[in-house]
Amino acid sequence: MALRVVVTGAAGQIAYALMYALAKGDVFGPKQPIELVLLDISGMEEALRGLVMELTDCALPLLTKIIPTVDYAVGFKDVDVAILVGAMPRREGMERKDLLKANVKIFKGQGEAINEHAKKNVKVVVIGNPANTNALICKKYAKDIPAENFTALTRLDQNRAQAQVAERLGIPNNDVWNCIIWGNHSSTQYPDVRAATALVNGKEVKVHEAVKDENWLKNEFIKTVQLRGAAVIKARKLSSAMSAAKAICDHLRDWWNGTPDGRWVSMGVISDGSYGVEAGLMYSFPVKCKADHTYEIVKDLDVNDFSREKMDQTQNELKDEMKMAMEFWW
Repeated sequence: MALRVVVTGAAGQIAYALMYALAKGDVFGPKQPIELVLLDISGMEEALRGLVMELTDCALPLLTKIIPTVDYAVGFKDVDVAILVGAMPRREGMERKDLLKANVKIFKGQGEAINEHAKKNVKVVVIGNPANTNALICKKYAKDIPAENFTALTRLDQNRAQAQVAERLGIPNNDVWNCIIWGNHSSTQYPDVRAATALVNGKEVKVHEAVKDENWLKNEFIKTVQLRGAAVIKARKLSSAMSAAKAICDHLRDWWNGTPDGRWVSMGVISDGSYGVEAGLMYSFPVKCKADHTYEIVKDLDVNDFSREKMDQTQNELKDEMKMAMEFWW
């Protein structure tokens, strides 16, 4: 049976970079047929038509149907997976409160449509920023969908952290694992390698011991990961697209198929109170994923004073965002 996947903001650059991997089978498996629903706002019909032509011209054997639409009822009808890329971007002069107000409207509508039209076991990942709070808004209005089915993308930040460590050590990216992103997908996030491992000269070594540079780990490394998105925009004059699309694939592949034993990944999920994070916040934790498309927060990792301060700082930002968003909930 074909898996039905909707991508919002489908005419945008992140979705464009994402579509081929989804349709080719790189995410849900080389034997899984897929129906792609391309959802965008009114006025983007012609761009969607062009995207349909390109996907058709790829002649991909797993892609059984392409549905372009600007109608929520059509877009979320019977979907198994919802990839919510589209959101109101922050424009010059826009206050964060104005941005949240605009996104409450967008994600209220999408949450209600998911609740009414999607399958009740739908898996949702929110990419559009502010991703954590947008995911929380969407969950609020999808009252009949389990809260754990809503996630926010922090895998891009994890990938950035992993790549920074690998480059520092001069080893392949795959030889670094269990980097953690705590908190918000923003400049307050806390990239943490205290529990991460690297394969160096054939031996597994804790990243902290392998790097041997406390100052770099506590300062330059953290800032590089926190501000990487802004650095890409400054250099490219456009936001991250290829790396964001790859991170979406990683997030969904692990959520769908499970993580290997001893490995975990970072996902924005609804807090259950773990690590002193207020229950109900959409906060990035290390999680283990299972083959039945469920996940659990990794428990009992050591949190020192430095980490506690960083984790609280990003939690406080998320609490402020939630309070602001709540002003516009109705």
